[in-house]
Amino acid sequence: MGGEWVEKTIGEIADVVGGSTPSTHDLGNFDGDVPWLTPKDLAKPHPRYVTRGYRNLSRKGLQSCSAQLLPANSVLVSSRAPIGYLAIAANPIATNQGFRSLVMKPGYDHEFIYYWLLDNVGALERHATGTTFKELTGRAFKQIRVRLPSEVSEQRAIAHILGTLDDKIELNRRMSATLEAMARAIFQDWFVDFGPTRAKMEGRPHYLAPDLWSLFPDRLDAEGKPEGWQVSTIGQEVAVVGGTTPSTKEPTYWNGDLHWATPKDLSTLSVPVLTDTERRITPAGLAQIGSGLLPVGSVLLSSRAPIGYLAVNLVPTAINQGFIGMMCDGRLPNIFVWLWTAANMDAIKQKANGSTFQEISKANFRPLRVIVPSARVLAAFDCVVRPLWERLCANVKEQATLAATRDLLLPRLMSGELRVRDAERLLERVT
Repeated sequence: MGGEWVEKTIGEIADVVGGSTPSTHDLGNFDGDVPWLTPKDLAKPHPRYVTRGYRNLSRKGLQSCSAQLLPANSVLVSSRAPIGYLAIAANPIATNQGFRSLVMKPGYDHEFIYYWLLDNVGALERHATGTTFKELTGRAFKQIRVRLPSEVSEQRAIAHILGTLDDKIELNRRMSATLEAMARAIFQDWFVDFGPTRAKMEGRPHYLAPDLWSLFPDRLDAEGKPEGWQVSTIGQEVAVVGGTTPSTKEPTYWNGDLHWATPKDLSTLSVPVLTDTERRITPAGLAQIGSGLLPVGSVLLSSRAPIGYLAVNLVPTAINQGFIGMMCDGRLPNIFVWLWTAANMDAIKQKANGSTFQEISKANFRPLRVIVPSARVLAAFDCVVRPLWERLCANVKEQATLAATRDLLLPRLMSGELRVRDAERLLERVT
C-alpha cells in the first residue's frame, strides 16, 4: 500500500481542547459518574485506550468549570508537568488543565495521530514555553506540522500495525497482573491468614489438593501461628544490604555495561520484575559500592522517596542508597521473600523515620518478624507459585521484545520510509 503524503498543521486536522479542574473545596464537584483524567493517571504503564482516571467528576463539577466531555477516540495529550503523556479516550471523558486533547476532524485517523505524537514528543516539547515549568499552549499546538498519508485508509493501516503490537503488550501486561495477583492471594491465604490451618480447626472442607492439605498443621499455637512453624526475623533469613551512588563527577565510573538501579527504575514497572536500568556503571564504579553486584533473583525494596517500590531483578544489578536489597541465599525462596515484603509493607513503613523524608534503615528493617513454615510447606509453596512467577517473567521479556519492535517500526512508519506491506511481514514473525 502506498500513496501521497501531505503536510498539515495540527489545527487543520483536529480541534484542540483544553481541560479544567473544578473547585476542590466543594466535595460535591467530585466522585460522580464523569470520568476525569489528570497527567498523573498516565504516569505508569497503561493501555493506549483509557476509560477513566483516579477520580471522577460529578455533573455539577463538570458544569462548574471549563472542562469539556471529550468524545470517544479523542487523543489525550498532557501539555505540562510533563509534556507528552498520551492516551486515547475509550469513552467520553474530561481532563484537567494539564491536557491539550485532539478531537479529530473527518479524514484523519485518531490512532495514526496518537502514534505520530508518540514519535514526536520532542517536537511538542520544543514548542512549549514557560519559566516555572514548560507548557504547550493550545495555540502553539495547533501550529505544529504533521506529515501523513493523504488517504485515511493508509493512516489506519499504519496504525493497525503498531496497534497490533501494543495490543499484545497490553494483553501480556494484564496476564502478568493476574499471575501476580494469584501469587499474592496464595501467600495471603497460606502465610498471613493461615487459611488451611483455620479451616482444619473449624472442620471446614479442604480446598487444596490432598497432598498439600496434609502438610498444614491442624491447630494454631499460643503465639497464633500454625503449630510447629517458627518465628524469625527477616535479617536472620536473608542478607540485607544497601547501596550507594558512585561519584557523578568521575566519568570513568559511568556508561559501562553493569546495571545500576535507583528507585526511579522501579517506579514505572507494571509488575515487580526488573530487566533493565536507566543508568549503567563500569567496573570502577562498581568498586565504589560495598554491596557489589546483586545476583539475579534478589529482592529490591525502595527504602525512601518513596518507601515501597518492589521488584525482583532478572539481571545482576548494583543499587543506590535508596534501596534495601535482599539476597535470598537461605531457606526462604526469593518468591516467598518478595510476597512477604509486599504483604508487610504497612509494618515496614511504620518502622521508617526521618525529618526531611521518611526512610526505613537496614537496622530497623532486619528485626521485622517473619513466620517461617516447615520446609515441606515452603517447598510445596515454591512448587505451586514458581510456575506463576516464571510465566510472569516470560511475559515481561516478551513485552520487551514487542516494545523494541514497535519502537523500531514507529519512526520508519511515521516517516514513510517503511512501506506497510514490509512492516506486515515483520509483524508476522514477532506476533
